[in-house]
Amino acid sequence: MKKIRKYLNQSVSTNSNNNKQNSTLSTNPMGGYSTSPESPRSPPPLNSTTSTNSYQPAVSSANESSSNRSYLRLNKSLFSSTSASNQSAQRSSPKSSVSSPTSADPVKRSFFRFNSTSSNSGNSSTNLNSSSSTNLIMGQTGSNVKRSQSDIQTFLDKEKEKFIEKIESPIKQNARLEDFDLIRTIGTGSFGRVLLVTHHDSTNEKIALKILDKQVVVKMKQVDHTLAEKKILQALSCPFIVKLLYTFKDNSYLYLGLEYAPGGEMFTHLRAFGRYTEDMTRFYAAQIVLAFEYLHHLGVIYRDLKPENLLFSADGYLKMTDFGFAKRVKDRTWTLCGTPEYLAPEIILSRGYNKGVDYWALGVLMYEMSAGYPPFFADQPIQIYEKIVSGRVRFPNHFTVDLKDLLKNLLQVDLTRRYGNLKPGVRDIKEHRWFKDTDFIAIYEKSIPAPFLPRTDRENYEIYEEQPLTVSSTERYPREFVDF
Repeated sequence: MKKIRKYLNQSVSTNSNNNKQNSTLSTNPMGGYSTSPESPRSPPPLNSTTSTNSYQPAVSSANESSSNRSYLRLNKSLFSSTSASNQSAQRSSPKSSVSSPTSADPVKRSFFRFNSTSSNSGNSSTNLNSSSSTNLIMGQTGSNVKRSQSDIQTFLDKEKEKFIEKIESPIKQNARLEDFDLIRTIGTGSFGRVLLVTHHDSTNEKIALKILDKQVVVKMKQVDHTLAEKKILQALSCPFIVKLLYTFKDNSYLYLGLEYAPGGEMFTHLRAFGRYTEDMTRFYAAQIVLAFEYLHHLGVIYRDLKPENLLFSADGYLKMTDFGFAKRVKDRTWTLCGTPEYLAPEIILSRGYNKGVDYWALGVLMYEMSAGYPPFFADQPIQIYEKIVSGRVRFPNHFTVDLKDLLKNLLQVDLTRRYGNLKPGVRDIKEHRWFKDTDFIAIYEKSIPAPFLPRTDRENYEIYEEQPLTVSSTERYPREFVDF
């Protein structure tokens, strides 16, 4: 453990000293649609059980790690809601259904966020089971729709063909700023802001217009990540991933017109609930599992799962957003990026990684949804990393045996034993007994009523001071963004 602390301290201190001016910025700023100071979380209760993964990965040598990736600036990620959005979440949440965990001292999610300066950087209408009428309620026993693995594989193979075709022929600019009626700002960050808009030619459909300042993107060395986000998003088609509807640029800014999710961030609603019931956690986790099954079959890893990046649609289902860290990976990658509480051990130790990091993050998210706080937290990132690589997880007593068993296999330091990363792939997760009554086909088709419907007649996003967009008379950075 002392060697790990020394290794991490050297990496973090070197990076921090080289980037002091940027230490208060989030280089992937718009998790969800907003960034703002975070409010306290509840610590774990004292009556909890502990699980230990005995496997301890070795620390990469300095020479090996320096040749593969670089540690980058520490970036504060300020995620929270104002009192207005918090009140909205409270009004929308059935308080009586769950109780908050006991708390002694407030726990805050770390304000630090890593991102790499390295060059590594729609709601689908497809029906998997159109002939069946499935209405299985989560958590109740029923006859699940059985779909052979070969059928699922065929479906995913066809989706991969569509993805490759789209990503090799990216969409051109299909709009201008003048085509939209601007309503208000719903998110801000170090790159720019997100505006709620409507398109002149649409039937008043609301769109989240993400606006990125070219100059800031170049300064923060995020050109490759920005181009990758646009390229990947425009080729995706999954019910649980926001659709990219419009893309264009002008002399000063880059624009991404995204599907609008009026229900707000899971982070806001989870705080209002305190914690989710296991049935609610299972309902939301199933959607993430399906999204990851889709992405990983396409060769894409997400690398930024957390409640802030999960938005609620009006129907109570989730939309995964913020693909600034998404990347196509054939074998392994070494880029250090993500949020400290959700980083997998192999990212921290620079061992090279692949889709396994997403399944580790799934375990962290499931724990946080069920407990109301993440499994690994501390005042400083270095302390969080020590807890992560130790493999020790404390489970609250209200966790069921099946939930704890699945989490032990997801929060598994040893990659040769982590669910989702083994030969059966995602089937280890979908066929686990915690999911035994879950109809994944019905979840995909959204034929199961959501356990919580957000209030969409009220604003679920913060109110920001409006600022005019000043567009330069000359084009900025034409070479850097020629492919946008």
